[in-house]
Amino acid sequence: GREAAAPSGPGVRVWIDPAKGRLDVGGVAVVIAVGTPHRDEAFRACRQVIEAVKHTVPIWKQEHYEDGSSEWSEGCSLCRAD
Repeated sequence: GREAAAPSGPGVRVWIDPAKGRLDVGGVAVVIAVGTPHRDEAFRACRQVIEAVKHTVPIWKQEHYEDGSSEWSEGCSLCRAD
C-alpha cells in the first residue's frame, strides 16, 4: 500500500495528491512532491512513488470511449508476465 510505495530515509518527505472523479485525456492524474536533502534522491523517490501508484491503483486501468462505453483492462497493464 501507501507505506510500501513511500521512500524512506533521513529527511525524506513525500506528498501524493491523486485526481478524483472523471479525468479528461491529458489531465493531471496525480501530483507527487518529494523533499529530500539531495536533488537526485528526490527525483529517484518521485519515480519510485509513481511507478508504485501506476502498478497498484485500479482506477488507472479503466478507459472511457467517445461512444460512451468503457472497458477495464485485465490485471496490471504495466506488469510483465515472467
